[in-house]
Amino acid sequence: MCEANAYLRKDGQEELFLEAVDKVVPHEDGLMLEDIFGRRKIIKARIAELSLVDHRIILEKE
Repeated sequence: MCEANAYLRKDGQEELFLEAVDKVVPHEDGLMLEDIFGRRKIIKARIAELSLVDHRIILEKE
């Protein structure tokens, strides 16, 4: 499996935002993340870090 978990970084802490993310797409309101089940979330954030080996996407609010 190639999906990753997305975390939102706040004050140095990482909080799980969405599990099993399959797609990250630029959106007019920030980023649209879609999981393997087709659930979508949109967040006004930027990608701070991608750790593909660890299957982690770290987001920071803009």
